[in-house]
Amino acid sequence: MLYYLFTYLRDHFRLFGAGVFNYITFRTAMAIILSLVISMIYGKNLIEFLRRKQIGETVRDLGLAGEQQKKGTPTMGGLIIIMAILIPTLLFARVTNVYIVIMLVTTIWCGLVGFIDDYIKVFKKNKEGLAGRFKIMGQVGLGIIIGVTMYYNQYVVISREVMDTHNGVYNASEKLMSTPFLRKDENGKEHNFVNVKSATTTIPFVKTHEFKYSKIASWFGKDNVEFVTPIIYILFVIFIIVAVSNGANITDGVDGLATGVSAIAGVCLGVFAYLSGNYVFAEYLNIMHIPGLGELSIFIGAFVGACIGFLWYNAYPAQVFMGDTGSLALGGIIASMAIIIRKELLVPIICGIFLIENLSVMIQVYYFKYTRKKYGEGKRIFLMSPLHHHYQKLGYHESKIVTRFWIVGLMLAVMSIVTLKLQ
Repeated sequence: MLYYLFTYLRDHFRLFGAGVFNYITFRTAMAIILSLVISMIYGKNLIEFLRRKQIGETVRDLGLAGEQQKKGTPTMGGLIIIMAILIPTLLFARVTNVYIVIMLVTTIWCGLVGFIDDYIKVFKKNKEGLAGRFKIMGQVGLGIIIGVTMYYNQYVVISREVMDTHNGVYNASEKLMSTPFLRKDENGKEHNFVNVKSATTTIPFVKTHEFKYSKIASWFGKDNVEFVTPIIYILFVIFIIVAVSNGANITDGVDGLATGVSAIAGVCLGVFAYLSGNYVFAEYLNIMHIPGLGELSIFIGAFVGACIGFLWYNAYPAQVFMGDTGSLALGGIIASMAIIIRKELLVPIICGIFLIENLSVMIQVYYFKYTRKKYGEGKRIFLMSPLHHHYQKLGYHESKIVTRFWIVGLMLAVMSIVTLKLQ
């Protein structure tokens, strides 16, 4: 909103300094600062409100050290994160940008699903919360919305250089969405570019670093490619949304773990968004240029600021828990950002902690059922799943577990960014 206000003041009243709102870096910095202020200052007031209303966490007896001390700690703190994301984004971002719209819908949608789950647990006194099938339905619904928007929306395009003015664009299979326009490289040489529509993603560590979903669709016959490609793409988007959202939810088991890991993933995706959204950097790094993507940096700035601000109260010993309101939102946001930036194949690395936590639960359940069926008695690989509880059972303190998981998450983020040059 402020972007449009100051643009109007600059154009009509020549207001001094109003032009600074044209710079994505300035608006991103402002979004980070405001999200920190909201989450740290106003977040404290919300925590006190939750405490007065006795909206506290119900702790199951898992035999873990210090778990009973957490009983009664205010939950549903994810509202702080959501508020600290939405307000700066609405103020500093161009809210007509399709990628900003997608992220606003994702934040509200996932936050609402998590809020309903927490509401049932806290106010209806039902420890199970929202039935798992309804959570999945909510995540699938969001995946369909994002998949359809990314595939069909006319403003979701990538920029291609016209390699041959006689034969057209870089790849004839891509739908042309603009007339050719000129850009100059660092040597001043002019190049022709066009915007095209293409269901394309990035493959890490590969020289030919792009992959089209139409290649998978071609397995069903060349005549069916146009029909099958959007189905495959949307199904893949749904899978990413469900997997990462649930991974974040499972990871939120010890103080500060999910929040810190999400902040690290957010910074990593922010780097990708800024570079891919900037023609100069994209050209230099030989990566896909996505027009309009730079605007997503404002949202990501607010996201990272909200996570860090919330961590002030969520770090051990936690004064508030985010609940499913926050964890489902964090996972959904990270998954959506990866899809928008076209880095969904990097999700196993960027979200490696979520993946490991998810796998630990799946492996534990499968092995227990397998051994019970084969030997008549179920056996376990881990002392307890998810993986962070395994280390708790081994006697590690929560703070040590969280710090080491953060370090691993940071290493994975650096590895992801390194893929920009390892092609």
